[in-house]
Amino acid sequence: MDDEESVRQVAVEMLIHLGYEVESVKDGAEAIEVYSNALESGKPFDVIIMDLTIPGGMGGKEAIKKLHEIDPGIRAIISSGYSSDPVMSSFRDYGFSGIVQKPFRIGGLSEQVRKVMVL
Repeated sequence: MDDEESVRQVAVEMLIHLGYEVESVKDGAEAIEVYSNALESGKPFDVIIMDLTIPGGMGGKEAIKKLHEIDPGIRAIISSGYSSDPVMSSFRDYGFSGIVQKPFRIGGLSEQVRKVMVL
């Protein structure tokens, strides 16, 4: 989940290159809808990656609360370019399982997704 199309596209391409099936959305409301639909269809996501801040929309900090209500076992990675935000330094306290800094680097992204998938 990211509001910037170019960031979503880079992340999608990296994840596909790493062998994952990927869906992308632009904000938290859309993420909740897509996640709920996948869960109901019996094809839940293994991991989700969410942007912390979505200008004019629901960001990861707000969306993860609703997603935990839907699925207490959700595995989510928070991403941001703002390393000074408290959510980034204490991500587990906010319901996230991992963290990825922007700009994405394929090695860091791969490592975090693998770590979170085995939790």
